[in-house]
Amino acid sequence: MPTRHAEATWTGDLKSGNGSYQGKSGALSGKYNFNTRFGDAPGTNPEELIGAAHAACFSMALAAGLGGAGHAPKRVHTTADVTIDKVGEGFKITKIVLKTEGEVPGIDEATFKQFAEKTKTGCPVSQALAATPMELQVVSFKG
Repeated sequence: MPTRHAEATWTGDLKSGNGSYQGKSGALSGKYNFNTRFGDAPGTNPEELIGAAHAACFSMALAAGLGGAGHAPKRVHTTADVTIDKVGEGFKITKIVLKTEGEVPGIDEATFKQFAEKTKTGCPVSQALAATPMELQVVSFKG
């Protein structure tokens, strides 16, 4: 299986410095700073990148689980809200809320929720982030 590579550089002090990141593939790159991470300035931050990775992995894993059981999904869409809080002297990611919706012909919402719950602990990114409390909400389902 492949090993993926990404890198980041930070220049300057915490509040006035800035950072950049990129993936080896070239498909992912950007800039971030204190205000994009802890304020409301436009731009990205590590928590948003973690959320994107988690939502992507969860949607793909849920589609795989459903399809593997003979329930080919038409669509699975997931958002991830990643919360960072001041804890003690530093900061910590304290919660991740996954909100998913799906369109899967031939099953009911209860069955979709069962697959989603199993995926919450089974997708590789969920497993990597298992030390962080996670909540799952099925916000929309169409069978």
